Amino acid sequence: MSRRLLEFQANQIEAVLASHRLTAQVYGGLVTPRFVKFHLSPRLGTRLSRIASLSEEIALSLGAKSCRIARNNGSFDVEIPREDPQPVLLLPLCQRLSVVPPSTAVLGLDELGTPLLVRLPSPDVAHILICGTTGSGKTELARSMIASLAIHNRLSHLQLILIDPKGRGYSSFASFPHLLFPPLQDSQEIIEALQWLVSEMERRDSQAISEPRLVIFIDELADLMLTLAKEVEPLLTRLTQRGRQAGIHLVACTQKPTTAIIGSLIKSNFPLRIVGSVTSPEDAKVASGTAGTEAHKLLGRGDFLLISRSHSLRFQGAFISQEQIAQVAHKLRAGERKSLRWEERPRQQPQALPLPLKERLTEKLQILR
Repeated sequence: MSRRLLEFQANQIEAVLASHRLTAQVYGGLVTPRFVKFHLSPRLGTRLSRIASLSEEIALSLGAKSCRIARNNGSFDVEIPREDPQPVLLLPLCQRLSVVPPSTAVLGLDELGTPLLVRLPSPDVAHILICGTTGSGKTELARSMIASLAIHNRLSHLQLILIDPKGRGYSSFASFPHLLFPPLQDSQEIIEALQWLVSEMERRDSQAISEPRLVIFIDELADLMLTLAKEVEPLLTRLTQRGRQAGIHLVACTQKPTTAIIGSLIKSNFPLRIVGSVTSPEDAKVASGTAGTEAHKLLGRGDFLLISRSHSLRFQGAFISQEQIAQVAHKLRAGERKSLRWEERPRQQPQALPLPLKERLTEKLQILR
C-alpha cells in the first residue's frame, strides 16, 4: 500500500474523532496480509466505549467494509480491511522455518508477519478449541495444523486421529501415513476409537509414558455432541482432563462453543482458544470466554484471534489446498522428503485396537505393537 494512502487514512481517523470532540493522534501502525492497523493515542481519560461507538463512522469515512477498534495496553488499535488481501500459504511458510519443535503445529502469520506456532505439550496449550461461523476458516486452519504436524514430526513421535462426522473436512488426509486409522465418520467407530484412546491413556499413565503423541482432530464438535452426547461426552471429558500427561491432545472445531452444546467439563478443559468470525458480540464473548475481543468484526476466511488466559493475538491462518494435501501425502508415503528438507521417518503400530477398526486398517497404516 502507498504511503500517501496510509497518511490519508490516518488523517481521516483523526478527523472523525475530532468531529465528536475526541482528541487522539495516530502515531504508527502495521500493514498485515488482511488488514491495516493504526495505533491511536487518545487524550487521558477518554473512554474506550466512546471511540468504539464510532467504528461505523470511521469505516464510512474510509470507504471500508468494516472497522474494528480494540484496546492495546495504554492505546487503541483501529483495524481496516485491505482491498487486496493476501493469503498465507502453508507450504511456503513451512519452507521459511529452519527448525520446528516436536509436536508443534504451524498456525500462520501474526500481525508483525512472524510465523505463529503452537506447541501442544505446553501446559498453556494441551487442548485447543477452534470456534467460528461457516466461512471463518476453522476447518481450513485445522487442515493446515494436520499437514504441518505430519510434515515436521516423525511418525514414531506423533500420530493422528481424525474424527469427521460430516465426511467432508478431513477426507483428503486418508492416505497420510501418520493416521492410526482412516478418518472416522461412522458413529460406532468414533465411539470405539474414543474408548480405545481412554484405555490407552490409562495404560500410559500406569507406565508413566507419553510417546508417541496422539493428536485427535474433531471437525465439528457440536454436531458430534448433538448426536452422540451420551456416549461421547464422558470419554472426551476424561481425555481433556488427563490426556496431556499421557501425550494425548485434542483439537476441536465448533460453530457454537456453548456449555449447553459441548458440556461444561469439556469446555473448561480447553486452555487455548482460536476464535474466527462470529455473528454477534454475544457469540464473540461465548467463543472467546472473555468480553471485548470484537471477534464479531473479524474478516473471516482465516482471520483469527488466539486467546490464552484472557490475552489475545490476532493472526492470519495458513491455508493448504486439497491438491497440495495430496502432494504432501504422496511425498510422505514415497519418502521424497529431501526436496522439502523432510527426513525419512520410521513406522510404529498401536496396541489393542478395537476389532472393527483393526480389520479395516491397511498394512501401510498399521503401527508397531
